[in-house]
Amino acid sequence: MNNTLPYRLAAPGEGRVDLLVVAAEHSGDQHAARMVRGVLAAEPDYRVCALGGPALAAAGAQLLEDLTAQSTMGFAVFGKLSFYRTLIAEVVRWVGEHRPRAVCFVDSSGLNLRIAKGLFEAGFSAKAGGPTKALYFISPQIWASRAKRRFAMAQHLDGLASIFPFEREVYADTALPVEFVGHPFLAEDYAAPVRYDPAGPVLLLPGSRKGLVKRLFPVMLEAFARLDGRHEAMVLYPSDGILDTLRACNPPDAVKLVKTGGAAVGASAVLTTSGTMSLQCALAGIPGVVTYKTDPLTYWLGRMIVKVEYIGIANLLLKEEMYPEYIQGAATAETLGRELQSALTDQARQQRTWAAAKRLQDLLSADAQRDVTAWMLAQLAE
Repeated sequence: MNNTLPYRLAAPGEGRVDLLVVAAEHSGDQHAARMVRGVLAAEPDYRVCALGGPALAAAGAQLLEDLTAQSTMGFAVFGKLSFYRTLIAEVVRWVGEHRPRAVCFVDSSGLNLRIAKGLFEAGFSAKAGGPTKALYFISPQIWASRAKRRFAMAQHLDGLASIFPFEREVYADTALPVEFVGHPFLAEDYAAPVRYDPAGPVLLLPGSRKGLVKRLFPVMLEAFARLDGRHEAMVLYPSDGILDTLRACNPPDAVKLVKTGGAAVGASAVLTTSGTMSLQCALAGIPGVVTYKTDPLTYWLGRMIVKVEYIGIANLLLKEEMYPEYIQGAATAETLGRELQSALTDQARQQRTWAAAKRLQDLLSADAQRDVTAWMLAQLAE
């Protein structure tokens, strides 16, 4: 997909579209794919289209565009505003023409809430009297920033499936139906990508966005180089574009680059950016550090908007520092190297990490009314 979108999204095959999924991030693509796979297993005749990535395509959705290849965060978004405005308008047009029974937005609130608003204003969504339900899976983190968004969401959306049990209370003062469907990382059929192995390699996880990888991976490499030389490291990457960015940083032979999606990787310690993989590592009880580096303007704007004590999702959920956090200038190779050495050798720290992982698992395994597949099937049946 180029930045001008000089064409229309593909038309679906014959018959009515039952569901359009919009998932712009790699993690959202994977979570949505598990839902779509379950929906199609229960209702093989349903037609699902998607703006997402390879996981949704493999799950049986007709992939209209690979949005995961355009994954962007921070100040870089401003360079693509024209592209995203055009994309939003095209999605609204497509929904108006093909009239799916429902659209399910997955995470990525900066894009998805604007599409939901566009559908409402065009009269295509059910809340505006149209034929298409507007649904949301994986709530925006309104409990961290811009909490007033919940009122616009209640106006534009027909339902929300949350992955954190406390989020029902966050929307309690709105008319938006919110259902806790369990966290996907704790589903019985979920295959975690990482596990704790004291004899395993060190994990270096600089993220899934090119700009972040360019800033953070060289620091991680230097921090790893400060160890005694007896360790190996592994980097998990989501796409070929990120692989090219990683290779451009000239990692040494001791650092292996492995694409996500294979068998679970056993790791002894981790240096990770905040985000989905940091929660995976926390649930697995891998000791380590959360770090983050972005351009100064994005960081300044973020600090003005986001009002939370921690950037790591595990720390936020536990309300304590399971993983030490080093952000911007504090994320030096010397500091990260020292923390990495501690994570590898300090048995008390390892035990504290494991205990925190158990508390986190308990927190996210609270009883859900039903899983996201059952929730979506019920929405499509109404």
